[in-house]
Amino acid sequence: MTKALRISLVDFLNARPLTWGLLHEPPADVSVSRDVPSVCAAKLAAGEADVGLIPSIEYARIPDLKVIPGLGIAASSEVRSVLLVSDVSRERIRSVDLDPASRTSAALTRILLKRVYGISPEYHERGGRADARLIIGDPALKTRLNGHVVLDLAAEWRAFSGHPFVFAFWAVRSAAATPEVAAILRRSYEAGLAQFDSLVREESAASGLSPAVVEDYLHHALHFELDRGDLDGLAAFYRMAAEDGLIPSAAPLRFV
Repeated sequence: MTKALRISLVDFLNARPLTWGLLHEPPADVSVSRDVPSVCAAKLAAGEADVGLIPSIEYARIPDLKVIPGLGIAASSEVRSVLLVSDVSRERIRSVDLDPASRTSAALTRILLKRVYGISPEYHERGGRADARLIIGDPALKTRLNGHVVLDLAAEWRAFSGHPFVFAFWAVRSAAATPEVAAILRRSYEAGLAQFDSLVREESAASGLSPAVVEDYLHHALHFELDRGDLDGLAAFYRMAAEDGLIPSAAPLRFV
């Protein structure tokens, strides 16, 4: 490579198996920035990054991207870290405070409330009082849920569509879409698998979650190798998002 490969990665626990090698054994000529999901997408769209671990919805909004095959962040059912937490019963939700850090979860919230519960509440991202709020990532794993109505969005999606849900994946600007880049990202994931016990200990200390909670979350709530079922679920998500005007069209994935 003639210049450093710029990678924007998600600095959440749910991404750590994919990003472990990049953070602990960074290859030469690679620069890494640790961001929230929406910033990963913004950097990729602006040309400030060559590779991003982006919210899956953003692939349909950013032109000229290719997808690293086989890797992503997905849940077969209950995910525990993408929650709609409501102070009222589902049918009485009139306002929702969305987390601006994740655009995929925001789109999924809109789709599920409309198609499953038949409601179209007011949405905003300004904080403050609302009937329900979207909580994602590490804060969702720590939030107190007693006394609230809670929708686990991945479990809701599975019950509604019959598919797993893909929250994020590696996307690359076409000019950087080479087998070498794909190999770098695959090696990062393989390093996370090989050093999983160390990963759990480090993330437990950093997050304040117990090692048992971290291990169970990463082993059972999530999976990181995408198969045909995951891609079918992603296609269904794109189709519904396009029908609801959340993305321009349900463009097919283009792989490196």
